[in-house]
Amino acid sequence: MIKVMFFGPVAERIGKSNVAKEFRTGLRLQDLRDELAAQFPHAFEIVCFTAVNGEHVRDMSVILADNNEVAFMAKFSGG
Repeated sequence: MIKVMFFGPVAERIGKSNVAKEFRTGLRLQDLRDELAAQFPHAFEIVCFTAVNGEHVRDMSVILADNNEVAFMAKFSGG
């Protein structure tokens, strides 16, 4: 199982902070993002930061492993 977490405005647009997705051998980060973007297009139009197991990832061809945690976030600022 892949634990998918959403933060800030992305979570607000989806209406929840996390979902579980079934693990499949060979699942790439891009595949997961594409599936979720098709399900939640309004939320994924603002996603600009992705992390796997707490590490920022820019290479969307990364192969996911069972029990990975994936986070999707929008830009944010704070003080």
